[in-house]
Amino acid sequence: MSNSTPQDTPQDQAGRFRALHQGPVFVVPNPWDAGSAKALEKIGFHALATSSGNAAMVLGRRDGQITRDESLAHAKAIVEAVDIPVAADLENGFGADPAHVAETIRLAAGVGLAGGSIEDASGDPERPLYSFEHAVERIAAAAQAARALPAPFVLTARCENFLRGNPDLDDTIRRLQAFAAAGADVLFAPGLPTLDAVRTVCTALEGKPVNFMVGIKGKSFSVAELEAAGVRRISLATSLYRAAMSGFQRAAREVFDAGTFSYLDTL
Repeated sequence: MSNSTPQDTPQDQAGRFRALHQGPVFVVPNPWDAGSAKALEKIGFHALATSSGNAAMVLGRRDGQITRDESLAHAKAIVEAVDIPVAADLENGFGADPAHVAETIRLAAGVGLAGGSIEDASGDPERPLYSFEHAVERIAAAAQAARALPAPFVLTARCENFLRGNPDLDDTIRRLQAFAAAGADVLFAPGLPTLDAVRTVCTALEGKPVNFMVGIKGKSFSVAELEAAGVRRISLATSLYRAAMSGFQRAAREVFDAGTFSYLDTL
């Protein structure tokens, strides 16, 4: 059942999304298209978020290989399919310059998104992370753009250290604290390896909402464990898409290899 009504305005949905971060821990799953978004809404989730990996894979590409226009078109299709708030994985804002990041926030709000994340990964293999100062400047520009919007927009700032070859917890906390001071509403460090690391990050951020990404084998924990560690929001990255594709591949392999259709018994 929908958690809102078709009469809800983008302002209503954005306000509800912001309010979710003030309550108990909640899961924001990541659909890969309008159909999966509708299915997740029907289950009862209160909000959704796009995944850059999902958006790329449905186009037959790798994560990080889609344009801003393609990302926003993907998000818009999901926004229009459901009556609950949708946030977006906006990667690194699709540009290094703070002004470009600010424009990405404005465009994201323009397709009806209630929030979005900006990361500090540069896309440059030689220097995979923006410098501390530049990363903070980019989040400050995104926050300023978000605050100027007519509806609330929840800005999530991502520190990519643990995914980009720099598993430095102290630097991760330093960056997240600076992102919070620059105006980010939610903080996110994907790839934290242990519950102790998660707890340390949440404690260091002094009550600021923290998002944890489930989806890495051996580095994913239960909702109860994450709530106890201080997490406020849990996302699922590409894991639901990968689970769906695993079922698809098993069924297709049975047809191809055995010429049987026993997978129909599970539908």
